[in-house]
Amino acid sequence: MEVPQTVRRIVSLVPSLTESVAATVPEALVGATDWCSHPAGLDVARVRGTKNPDLDAVISLRPDVVLANVEENRAPDVEALRAAGVPVWVTRIETLDQAFTSLERLFAHACRTDRPAWLETARQAWDDPAPGPRRTAIIPIWRRPWMVVGRDTFTGDVLRRLGVDNLYAGHPERYPKIPLPELAASRPDLVVLPDEPYAFSAEDGPEAFPGLACALVSGRLLTWYGPSLTEAAALSRALSGAHD
Repeated sequence: MEVPQTVRRIVSLVPSLTESVAATVPEALVGATDWCSHPAGLDVARVRGTKNPDLDAVISLRPDVVLANVEENRAPDVEALRAAGVPVWVTRIETLDQAFTSLERLFAHACRTDRPAWLETARQAWDDPAPGPRRTAIIPIWRRPWMVVGRDTFTGDVLRRLGVDNLYAGHPERYPKIPLPELAASRPDLVVLPDEPYAFSAEDGPEAFPGLACALVSGRLLTWYGPSLTEAAALSRALSGAHD
């Protein structure tokens, strides 16, 4: 089903796209998942999680379009919404350049609005080359069991652009399970610990990697594509502030 020429009601099933729409056409955003935490104080209908949305609730909001992502949302949910006559716009983003292109298309063809000023600001924020020598890293995203960022991920490309090379970028899986002794034995220059999906913190994560430099970073800055992309410098500073 095609997106109508005029879009007045949008439901977003992707936290970063929710923030993007709220920063651009907030009056059109009528629904979002429980995981959509930005902007703060977002006052729209909640439709459960990204993996288990309440499809009846989504449909009852009478959206002109639902925004989804191939990695964050399940194909059966997308298919069910389309079968109910709801247009669903699905993004697939694995690199920073893809994010910029996808967002431009989303605003033009899914939201039917002009390109937001923040998107150009975000592009400019990533124009400068990464400072300093390149470093290697592992990027855990879960523990018990330990899982890390592997091949073909947006997170890996963001880090690459900041001069940090993922040691598991060549792994056949995108998010492999790797035993902790193997992770430690890889001897990365840096262990990057985001606060989502697992909430790594100063008390939960660095202790597993004694003698290795650890950088606690915002998962939003590392994994979201939207207004957070304007904060490249903040992410670079967080990586530079790593300690062991």
